[in-house]
Amino acid sequence: MSRLEVRDLTVGYEGGPVLHAVDVEVPHGELLAIVGPSGCGKTTLLRTIAGLLRAQSGEIRIGHRMVTTHGIHLAPEKRRIGWVPQDAALFPHLTVAENVAFGMLAGRGSSRAARRAAKSDEVRRLLDLVDLAPLAARAPGQLSGGQAQRVALARALAAGPELVLLDEPFGALDPMLRADLRTAVRELLRAEGVTGILVTHDQAEALSVADRVAVMRRGEVLQLGTPEEVYRTPATPWVAGFVGDAVFLPGVLHGDEVATSIGRLRAVPVADAAGLVPEDGADATVLVRPEELRVVRADAASAADPARARAADALDGDAEGLDGVVTDVEYTGHDAMLALALADGVRLRARVTASEFVPRGTEVRVSVVGPVLAYRPER
Repeated sequence: MSRLEVRDLTVGYEGGPVLHAVDVEVPHGELLAIVGPSGCGKTTLLRTIAGLLRAQSGEIRIGHRMVTTHGIHLAPEKRRIGWVPQDAALFPHLTVAENVAFGMLAGRGSSRAARRAAKSDEVRRLLDLVDLAPLAARAPGQLSGGQAQRVALARALAAGPELVLLDEPFGALDPMLRADLRTAVRELLRAEGVTGILVTHDQAEALSVADRVAVMRRGEVLQLGTPEEVYRTPATPWVAGFVGDAVFLPGVLHGDEVATSIGRLRAVPVADAAGLVPEDGADATVLVRPEELRVVRADAASAADPARARAADALDGDAEGLDGVVTDVEYTGHDAMLALALADGVRLRARVTASEFVPRGTEVRVSVVGPVLAYRPER
């Protein structure tokens, strides 16, 4: 079993700690995506798991083996870890098959040994796995970016690793190729039964490809959960704004409702890191996702409109909704993001489907669908 457990991990450089008591757990065969702003410690965590950096304290266990703990630092080549870097890093003097074969030698072989191993059944199996068998004799310089990354993945799998680490492997690829390759990588890891960690700066990529997502900031893991948990119930307003589009409103909590500038909304209080929730009568920060705003043309907003009626039910303090105007549109085909100016200077962003699209300048009525999350204001 290739379960990964990281416990109370602290890592630093000469300038001070970079990781602060990090806890991460990845069940066998799952893919964890780690996201966070530049400098938050994502790559440091990956390099420490790989054994390229020494921890100051804490533990790392891969499967049944303790690879990092007090007094123990297992060498990288003994950790049975595959690495897929951003630039593929293939050997230019070896063919595609020979690059994969070199991975089977776990870094202990020579170019000559790689050339002999390139004819093995295992290399052919791996090239079939990444759909590159016809390109076995090509040089790396003859490959596209996506093909090179597939070779790097096959090379990482060649040594039979318990864990594969992917350090922003899709960053240099065009959007269409990125989508295809990340789906292929997820399927390959599942087919091989290998646990994986993907470091990415693309939040949408993390949510779409991973079984679990860890959100990091300033060397700490703020939240680790399924993509749905991280998006639908973010641990903090900062996490909410980082993993997706978010509208934040100041409010005051009153029981199971929160009074805001757009009316009284049904609310679900969220506990902070200390386990505290907004108190009744206290200030709160309210999270509204753009897709939770219902936008209807003002001239179509009648009681006979069942869609509008459903939306209005959610805005308890103002059953008629709020009037506004669309000031800008970001159109993507399947949906659109609308910038809205409401009464009293309130500005919101709403995501609507293609069938609900309204052009700039349209007068609309806006309601909130479903309950919102209420947090204690961040200090």
